[in-house]
Amino acid sequence: MTKIGLFFGTQTSNTQTAAEIIQKEFGGDSVVDLNDISKAEASDFEGYNYIIIGCPTWNVGELQSDWENFYDELDNIDFTSKKVAYFGEGDQVGYPDTFQDAMGMLEEKITEQGGETVGYWSTDGYEFTDSKALRDGKFVGLALDEDNQSDLTDERIKTWVSQLKQEIGEAIAGSSPN
Repeated sequence: MTKIGLFFGTQTSNTQTAAEIIQKEFGGDSVVDLNDISKAEASDFEGYNYIIIGCPTWNVGELQSDWENFYDELDNIDFTSKKVAYFGEGDQVGYPDTFQDAMGMLEEKITEQGGETVGYWSTDGYEFTDSKALRDGKFVGLALDEDNQSDLTDERIKTWVSQLKQEIGEAIAGSSPN
């Protein structure tokens, strides 16, 4: 089975908690490796064909500090032929003009490095005015909002992981050899 590398940064532990729920939905640590970006190196991405990136939007549309520190390292990673999914935490009420911007900034950079984005997510059910994470009317990944919609997080993750399993195929379902 091909493993997924999930790389996350967190300030308040919300993104880490979401990463752990995503890992569980995929079937646990035999399917998904969790990697705290504050301890990661560029070479850590090499062993994965399927990658999930988790980053909260911080302040007014900024990357979380660990991702900000790692951002330039993304230029040293070849994402060609890698399928990359994104999820982020944000506050659509407090920061409606920059909701999920960090997710969009990372997706843009990784796409420039050859990554293929999977896991686009509908904007239905959200109230915001602008986001750098929008592509063709959808979010580039799963948008979570623990501040205002924490009651929707578990169901959104479950639905998104199910969608990802279909999009990235049999390798993740455990029926394909390494």
